[in-house]
Amino acid sequence: MISAKFGDVFALVQLQCMLAQYGAANIVLTVLVAALVVLAVDYAHMLYLHYKMPPGPLPLPIIGNTHLLPENKPWIYFEQLAKEYRAPLITFWIGRNPTVWICDAWTASELLDKRAGIYASRPRMVVFGELGSGQSNLVTMYYGERWRIHRKLTHHGVGLQQVRSYRGFQNDESKVMAYSLLSTPEEYVNHFERYAASVVSIIGFGRRIASFTDSIVTEVIAVMQRAADLNVPGKKFPMLMETFPILAKFPNQIAPWKHGLGAGRGRGRSFFYALAEEAANNPKQQQCYVKKLFDEAPKYNLTKEEIASLSGNLFGAGSDTSSSTLITFVLACCAFPETLPKAWEELDRVVGHDRSPTFDDEPNLPYVKAFVKEVLRWRSVAIIGGQPHAPIQDDYYKGWLIPKNTWVQGNVWAIHHHEREFPDPDRFNPERYIKGSPYSRPFPGERGYMTFGWGRRVCSGQGLAEQGTFISVARLLWAFKIEKALDENGNEIPVDIFDYTNGLNIRPSPFKCRFTPRSPTIRATLEREGKQALVDLAPYAGETQYRMSQFYQMKKLS
Repeated sequence: MISAKFGDVFALVQLQCMLAQYGAANIVLTVLVAALVVLAVDYAHMLYLHYKMPPGPLPLPIIGNTHLLPENKPWIYFEQLAKEYRAPLITFWIGRNPTVWICDAWTASELLDKRAGIYASRPRMVVFGELGSGQSNLVTMYYGERWRIHRKLTHHGVGLQQVRSYRGFQNDESKVMAYSLLSTPEEYVNHFERYAASVVSIIGFGRRIASFTDSIVTEVIAVMQRAADLNVPGKKFPMLMETFPILAKFPNQIAPWKHGLGAGRGRGRSFFYALAEEAANNPKQQQCYVKKLFDEAPKYNLTKEEIASLSGNLFGAGSDTSSSTLITFVLACCAFPETLPKAWEELDRVVGHDRSPTFDDEPNLPYVKAFVKEVLRWRSVAIIGGQPHAPIQDDYYKGWLIPKNTWVQGNVWAIHHHEREFPDPDRFNPERYIKGSPYSRPFPGERGYMTFGWGRRVCSGQGLAEQGTFISVARLLWAFKIEKALDENGNEIPVDIFDYTNGLNIRPSPFKCRFTPRSPTIRATLEREGKQALVDLAPYAGETQYRMSQFYQMKKLS
């Protein structure tokens, strides 16, 4: 009797377990079915956009086309896709998000310049935006009233009306750079970086940088380059977080793939705020941009992060990029020496050997100006046009849909290497920019290049960069024979015009070269002008108490 009851209970328990297991299985099955339905609906939407948007590879569910990304230099791959699809722009899916890559100058002009009001915003950016400077920085800020305020404040520092007033110390710093090359030409990269950083330091903080060993050069530029290296479309971390944004939500302690991004947000910005505050509160410091920022801060309710980003952007946009352009110039001189005699003839005729070129010589140096333009075209630093644009509304181009908030990227490499505008594009040829030359071709915009971006998101420091590039290239062309280095047997060491870094801002990989003064008179002029420039720059002498590495070590201890 008891055993029979026990058997009934056991059977009942077994039945309940079976029902529980069946219920759990049902729950799992229901969840799986629901997930498949969501995935199917999402993928159907992706396919719908795929057929409505500009052509490109068929995206896969969830991962899109991320698996197709090359390890290095994706801009070349996108150029090839545009040729394959015979389209001026293509669509490439990064995860579930489509990116439109513009690979044609006329299309870039039509969309990003002529429709600038539509394409003035930024899309959602996980790595450079949400884990970086976010909405406190003009570079990543969505289009709107706050953006307009930041743009206005930036123009106080590097707007076209301000830039001409910087010619004096910009010219002097260029003289010091050329003078330094006489004694240590092998350090030419460091001299270029010091020169570029010093110019923007005078503008921003009222003091120059006297040595390339200064931490502002060695540490800050290294950080800028590292950020640029991380911010290239790819299938590795951290950029893989653009494909799987949920991975950005994990704490840094258990997420090594984040490369420290988002940890203590504002670290880099707090360092630049410290630099800005130091200069603004120093009554002996020269009048400078950050003093203006602190004056304007109450009017616009600027936060510390905003002040830091506005001042820090001077280094990001003015030092690394300008020095990289000059390194490219040197590489072009070594690789294409046949372009130099015409520049020397023009400079000797207009300038002579008893003084170096000045800004006043520019109208009389058409070939040198063409040389500068070709430097900016041949290997543009911002090779993918900087940060992506995003339309603020759905737009159509040649019947193709470009949805609101889509990543829209200008492929500067493809634009500047289009055979239609630039035959034999990898050949450095200043004649492309000489009117009436057989190498000259029509191009949208009077400059003949798209190095600094487009529309309302064009680089704020374009005028400063162009002004500095002209005077530096003109002076270096005037001063030196720039040639390939020699090996132990006296043979020239070849240079590789394709060996460039893979970051958002590219520069040549390290190479050796020779700088030889073109005459004894020029050498004497370089020495005389360089020494005088140091005297003229003396009012900008000064040094910050802060070092980036020490700054954060102290922050950790406090």
